[in-house]
Amino acid sequence: MRHAEGGLRERKKRETRAALAEAALRLALDKGPDNVTVEEIAEAADVSVRTFFNYFPHKEHAILGRNPEHLERALDRMRTAPATESPLTTMWFVVDDVLRDLEREGELSRRGELIMSSPSLVYQLMMSSFEDERLLTAGLAERMGEPAGSVRAALIVSAAGAACRVAMELHKSAPDRSVRDLVAEGFHVLAAGLDPGFAPTVPDETKTNHTMPEEQEGPS
Repeated sequence: MRHAEGGLRERKKRETRAALAEAALRLALDKGPDNVTVEEIAEAADVSVRTFFNYFPHKEHAILGRNPEHLERALDRMRTAPATESPLTTMWFVVDDVLRDLEREGELSRRGELIMSSPSLVYQLMMSSFEDERLLTAGLAERMGEPAGSVRAALIVSAAGAACRVAMELHKSAPDRSVRDLVAEGFHVLAAGLDPGFAPTVPDETKTNHTMPEEQEGPS
């Protein structure tokens, strides 16, 4: 009986969060994100303002559709990833899981377009991503058997986030392509290497000041 009650309570919480996020998105699309209030979002979702703040710290998080379950699932996916799976592949499954969630709810394109058209939402997206990326980097580094401060793990996580932001921006000028397809293309570009021909060179007289670290000569 307790298990059933707990399951019902969790389902109700998920439904309330989804209702608030949907109301926030709808109002932001209708009025503009800067003109929406927490009170309006709560009223549209048929909950109190106090209940709103149980789920979101401010209206921007509701408009962004921030869901802590996504991060929990991502970290769990990292812990259970097959040993033969590459780190970038693991990140693809993590990202695609969230994208499929939003796609099923019919919000992915609408939310992405709204975010990229609003400097305040882009800023909030970037700020809220920092902590997520820190936790994902630690999780991916552990999965790779590297220290928590692994540069490679941090770059993979950050590049995955960049692929999503680029896809949302490009979707505005290419609405016939889904955000998910654009993200997939971004991951393929990352996997192939952004620029395999990268080989910076500088004049000999300034070489010691401008070469890549591994090209610099050690002390004599």
